Amino acid sequence: MTEKEARTALLARQAELAEEDRISAEGRAPVTLQQDSVGRLSRMDAMQQQAMAQAQERRRKAEVARIVAALARLDQGEWGYCVYCGEEIAEKRLRHDPSVPRCVKCASGDP
Repeated sequence: MTEKEARTALLARQAELAEEDRISAEGRAPVTLQQDSVGRLSRMDAMQQQAMAQAQERRRKAEVARIVAALARLDQGEWGYCVYCGEEIAEKRLRHDPSVPRCVKCASGDP
């Protein structure tokens, strides 16, 4: 994967995540108590859906942070190298996810 391909893929994924965040904003809104129109089980279901939407938001934010870091590494000429050991990251790994910061060895915890 070339740096240009990586940058294009990273920016496209960043845009997708921004759109997902915009769409799911309503699901993360506080659940209001409306005893007259929403029963207890319906409110519990709404609270569970809210919790799931909030968890998705946290995952999206973590992925956006990885993308921003990968774009910074691209700008610095350090993309494609492990941030821990400095070795090259395998091409297949980068093609799968161009935002990965570590080689397989460091990601698995084998120093």
